[in-house]
Amino acid sequence: MARGWIGPAAAIVALATALRLVALWFDRTDLFVDESQYWLWGRNLDLGYYSKPPLIAWVIRGVTELFGSDAAFFVRLPGAVLHGATALLLGGVAARLTDARAALWTAVTYVTLPMAALGSILISTDTVMAPFLAAALLCHLRAAKTGRAGVAMLAGVLAGFAFLAKYAAIYLLFGIGLAAVFMPAFRIPPRATLALIVAFGATILPNVLWNLGNQLTTVAHTMDNVGWVRGESWLSGLNLAGLAEFLLAQFAVVGPVVFAALLWGYARPGAPALRALALISAPPLLIVSVQAALDKAYANWALAAYFPGTVLAVGMLRAHAPRFLPVSLAVNGAVSVLLPILIMLAPWPAWKGEPLLARYLGRSDLSRQIIAAAEGEGLATVVSADRDILADLFHTGRASGLGFAAPAPHGRAQNYYEQTYPLGLGSMPVLFVATAAPDCAADPPVARFETSGGAYAGRGLAAWRISADCANAAP
Repeated sequence: MARGWIGPAAAIVALATALRLVALWFDRTDLFVDESQYWLWGRNLDLGYYSKPPLIAWVIRGVTELFGSDAAFFVRLPGAVLHGATALLLGGVAARLTDARAALWTAVTYVTLPMAALGSILISTDTVMAPFLAAALLCHLRAAKTGRAGVAMLAGVLAGFAFLAKYAAIYLLFGIGLAAVFMPAFRIPPRATLALIVAFGATILPNVLWNLGNQLTTVAHTMDNVGWVRGESWLSGLNLAGLAEFLLAQFAVVGPVVFAALLWGYARPGAPALRALALISAPPLLIVSVQAALDKAYANWALAAYFPGTVLAVGMLRAHAPRFLPVSLAVNGAVSVLLPILIMLAPWPAWKGEPLLARYLGRSDLSRQIIAAAEGEGLATVVSADRDILADLFHTGRASGLGFAAPAPHGRAQNYYEQTYPLGLGSMPVLFVATAAPDCAADPPVARFETSGGAYAGRGLAAWRISADCANAAP
């Protein structure tokens, strides 16, 4: 493995991480719905949850317990640190495959990717997956060189933890399998392969058992996202425009130069190390592209491609277009600087009369209005069918002494709140928050909420004092 790169890389990554944490301290945005939900999961530790595996909840719980605070800063704090660690691990991958200069460029390129910049200020399952996936790849490369079963076992454990962060980590196993088929130098011996598979299986087993004991809840939710799987015909929702939109979005996810270099690497990788990286990186991008063509796909669904993909892109640029490396750094670096500035300046700037970051604003303010309305009415329970509203109520109202619930589901629960916090039956009065009165509400609303300039702008939200049975009957 090449040496001499780790010191400069660590210094640059540490500086970027520190500056992101400073920006996060002065962040004026609210937790997004998913972030609040992950925090709540951390309050209810388990081996699995409605829509995602459990590692993000464990990480958030660990950090908030360590610092003794559930403030948004501490919920989001792991993001910058995890992406910094990922940058150095990918530098290690580049050092093992090529040289020290490639390792330095890889670490710096990764830490300035738009996805890393965004993931450093908003906590997500992709961010928690990232360092484990990068570490698993590094260990696998070492196992391929040494043939040692112990190193392969470690790779399996790390890949398992990546899977416990996000199921998309399974793409790594597909990728290293492809590399093993077509690149003999990147195969590991049968004994080491078995060790990797057993270690991976043992690591994810608790979540598998949890799913089996909970009606395959997370798997069912995943299948809901892959709409064509449940359709009558796989081609019934053919969406070529969606495919084009997804692929164009990838230029924003990792930056235009990096994504162009990655596509170039898929087409003409050249050196054996780059061919192996292309095979390891390609499966998530190809599979999610098919999903985008058959139904829909969000821009972040292929992020697992960009951990080995960053190393590949840097390798291609160094070999064929080295002058574009600083261009890429300048473009992505500008985005990396802009995003932290925006969260500190929110609600400025505005676009067409609405804050640019409107979806991250106004959530906690609405929760405080709702809590005040419940306290004013002397009610102990707030009910809403809106997942976004409930997510922030649990976080903002964590010390309010109020209870929060979703109407009891009719059939399969559609979200975590219906699954875990369904409203009970009975005539007890509750505060029901919605955009329209339920049919069973006899009285006018007891409160109307101010929601301009944020995530709920124009929603016309209000609250009614009704019975629990009435709330459960609401459409």
